[in-house]
Amino acid sequence: MKKRLGFLDRYLTLWIFLAMLIGVGIGYFIPNSADFINSFSSGTTNVPLAIGLILMMYPPLTKIDFSKVPQMFEKPKLLSASFFITWIVGPFLMFLLATFFLKDYPEYMMGLIIIGIAPCIAMVIVWNELAEGNRELTAGLIGINSLLQVFFFSLYAYFYLEIMLPLFGIKGLELNITIAEIAQTVGIYLGIPFAMAVISRYAIKKYIGYKFFNQQFIPFVSPITLIALLFTILVMFSLKGEMIVDLPMDVFRIAIPLVIFFGIMFFLMFFVAKKIGADYRDAVALSFTASGNNFELAIAVSIGVFGINSGQAFAGVIGPLVEVPALIILVNVAFWLRKKYFK
Repeated sequence: MKKRLGFLDRYLTLWIFLAMLIGVGIGYFIPNSADFINSFSSGTTNVPLAIGLILMMYPPLTKIDFSKVPQMFEKPKLLSASFFITWIVGPFLMFLLATFFLKDYPEYMMGLIIIGIAPCIAMVIVWNELAEGNRELTAGLIGINSLLQVFFFSLYAYFYLEIMLPLFGIKGLELNITIAEIAQTVGIYLGIPFAMAVISRYAIKKYIGYKFFNQQFIPFVSPITLIALLFTILVMFSLKGEMIVDLPMDVFRIAIPLVIFFGIMFFLMFFVAKKIGADYRDAVALSFTASGNNFELAIAVSIGVFGINSGQAFAGVIGPLVEVPALIILVNVAFWLRKKYFK
């Protein structure tokens, strides 16, 4: 029997739309609302938004059993294929799509590039469960990707934004960002929730017990990701105000390369995995890990480096809006592929 999304997750696209509409309403109809929101700032950091972004990252990281990470090395072919496609092919593919479709919209282009260098560590759990993939393999891959993001995201961001863009003839953006600035942002928005997750996971299991952690704590913290995501979207769109008239076409422009990226990454990883001997459950786990993105981190970094009102941050916000329906479709595609290729 096929698994189903919970009520909150099943209507995620609807909630995102509602948060966008409410945010636009606040920004348009309530005078000085943007100034009020920006008053809660320390330097370039909006404190409530920073708290929301950290809370958004915390639950998915808490669910990861990092003790399963070493098990991945028992499947070297699958691990190598996953690493190469997820961390080498994926970022470069998104870079090509972003520069092709959004060259005339440099902020959106950079937003998509940032999305492309952050493999999914949250919703991939949902897609894998729905498609009946290998839960343990998914947990291990998420663990590896989480650690890689903590240590290498800054280098990737600097490489693609400061080195690759000029190589492809895209100059004059005047980014003026340093690897230290990106590293600081990643440290805040990924390092802090990562440390919180590891500490709470092992402390609760040790002093209260596995049963409480799995049956009480995880269900309690899980909705925080969605609530924090919606809060972030609401605040960001409330700051847009009257500029919102142009959004429908902007959403469409950002959605096209994202949909292409999801499709290419899913099918590429699926058939590579099948070619090297993976069964259906392993192939699906690898495919959804490769095709999804860590929009929470992309949003956090875009806000931290470029600001709340930036096009980079807006592109990150559009990501979940596009990903949810696209990957639900790919769940059904996965079942069709199982019938066709795995007896």
